[in-house]
Amino acid sequence: MKILVLMGGTSAERDVSLASGEAIVRGLKAAGHQVVALDTTQGYKLLQDDGNYLPGGVKKKPPEVTELKIKGEKLALEVIHSFDFSEVDVVFLALHGGQGEDGTIQALLELTGKPYTGSGVLASALAMNKAMSKKIFEREGILTPQWFLIEDFELSDLLSVAERIKKSLGFPCVVKPNDQGSTVGFTLVQEEKELKKAFQCAQKFSNQFLVEKFILGRELTVGILGEAPLPVVEIIPEHGIYDYECKYTHGKSNYICPAEIPEDKTEEIQKIGLKAFKALGCQGYARVDFRYGEDGRFYCLEVNTLPGMTSMSLVPKAAKAMGIEFPELVDQIAKLALKERRPK
Repeated sequence: MKILVLMGGTSAERDVSLASGEAIVRGLKAAGHQVVALDTTQGYKLLQDDGNYLPGGVKKKPPEVTELKIKGEKLALEVIHSFDFSEVDVVFLALHGGQGEDGTIQALLELTGKPYTGSGVLASALAMNKAMSKKIFEREGILTPQWFLIEDFELSDLLSVAERIKKSLGFPCVVKPNDQGSTVGFTLVQEEKELKKAFQCAQKFSNQFLVEKFILGRELTVGILGEAPLPVVEIIPEHGIYDYECKYTHGKSNYICPAEIPEDKTEEIQKIGLKAFKALGCQGYARVDFRYGEDGRFYCLEVNTLPGMTSMSLVPKAAKAMGIEFPELVDQIAKLALKERRPK
């Protein structure tokens, strides 16, 4: 097949997207496909064929993308209008966060009539909006940490916000943007005096903020491929919390796959992961993140509809644990797009 890989974009996860794109391009070529790579912030200018799109790798902090967004909003439409999509069989989305994962690019691709990887418009939008996905989890009986949403204007009365947190959640708690991934803008708040700084961090990326009860326990994740759960991965981050640096810096986290939990618990978390995937209407593949609480229960945090595909990413690790090497994994994902999104 001839496959177009879209990567880069204008979100704070741009670097991660380029790293994913590099890996996906190499994997698809190894699987025998013809590959075209394109950074969505460069209009219809195709990337070089050397496969080295992010010299130096992912940095310890997200990139500054303010100027890039201004440029990207104009050029995103140029991609759709100027690129000849009739030349490719499938569009492989290596975008993360922002308009690459919130249903925006998915809606534009629907207009081209070409199959694309991952979830559709609605599922992508629901999964990226953490408050909306949590409402669906609760409706479907999927356990998730206690939470509430704070709007930007409410921060003018931070004392009231702090009082609400103390009464309903307590400390420690988590403050994060409502519509970001890769723990961008994330803060684990240990006590009230840290709230102002936490919201200032989150305000760099959104005007809506999720405040969530912190669940003491273990960090687990379940990848979904097609409609089959992959082996469970446990993450043991150096910082005690799986933040941006621990996710993308070699040696900052240890990974155990399959996770060392009882067989019945493995089946339970996989079942919940698949249920969350289906509840949001996801397709193709995804990753469902959990906290395994000290009370022995699994708390669903979120569903990532375009999970990372770098050398350190969790879905490739889980797939490898069941004998699926990376070229075969990306080949399967591309073929799932063809199967699930045939022209009507």
